[in-house]
Amino acid sequence: MWLLSFILPIFRLYLVGVKVLLYQLFNKPFTLPVLPTQNGRVAIVTGGARGMGYETARHLARLGMHVVIAGNSEEEGLQVVKKIHEEGSEGKVEFLFLHLCSLKSVRKFVHRFKARALPLHVLVNNAGVMLVPEGTTEDGFELHFSLNNLGHFLLTNLLLDKLKRSGRHDACSRVVTMSSATHYVGRLNMEDLQGRSCYSAHGAYSQSKLALVLFTYHLQEKITAGGFPVTSNAVDPGMVDTDLYNNLCIPAQAAKKPVAKMMFRTPAEGASTSILAATASQLEGVGGCYFYNGERTESADITYDHNVRAELWKQSCALVGLRES
Repeated sequence: MWLLSFILPIFRLYLVGVKVLLYQLFNKPFTLPVLPTQNGRVAIVTGGARGMGYETARHLARLGMHVVIAGNSEEEGLQVVKKIHEEGSEGKVEFLFLHLCSLKSVRKFVHRFKARALPLHVLVNNAGVMLVPEGTTEDGFELHFSLNNLGHFLLTNLLLDKLKRSGRHDACSRVVTMSSATHYVGRLNMEDLQGRSCYSAHGAYSQSKLALVLFTYHLQEKITAGGFPVTSNAVDPGMVDTDLYNNLCIPAQAAKKPVAKMMFRTPAEGASTSILAATASQLEGVGGCYFYNGERTESADITYDHNVRAELWKQSCALVGLRES
């Protein structure tokens, strides 16, 4: 039974990977349309110093947006800020330290950002880890669930007042959260969200990506009920050639290299859907959606279950120390 619980998540994850690769083999990545300038708008991009986060931050800055790159390496972040500035981007770019595995760091980041007295129009929850070895954070949480989900859950909730005040009903603030196709095979165990009874890195990763879609939809439900000018959407970048795959086993990494060259998306292509969701005029006021390859797509059936979303939200609030409201 234990062996089956360990193997099944691996099988499900690789099956999804094959389906995504076949789609990407026969379908070109969509091309971003001409997007409106973003002068005067402010964005935070988590994990914005590398991969898709970097491409997202770079593109938003080129559109004139003031971009705050949030990451856990100050040296890397400052180098990226300099690089984007040297490209002659219209918008200002800066770096603020954020370690999403630490609830204390998330709260400190929010405090520092709010002290700047800036508005906030776009929050891109991009940072993530995949298939990391079993481990816990300083707060005692499993790494995938903590960084991918709980860190962004707390960050978004603490910044929600800023987003509400910065948005208008004809120009909503936007929350864009990076999920993945692995959410379709994610299994959410409300009795063991940390995977302590039977840990599987594959299961933990897919669960964290499922949790992000559930969070995205429930956030939109709460925003809509309150009548606030904010939208919340989830995006799926496809299979993208980034550092996320560095934790694959050696044989899998060797097999991945030739496949990645032929069928994986580039980080810029993978970031396109996030950029679209963050800026496109045609998505003004559109929330509670899942976007893949530039189009609205149906997510897993369980993500439309209000009771599941509400229970996960309740447990997440308890874990990060927020009052449920």
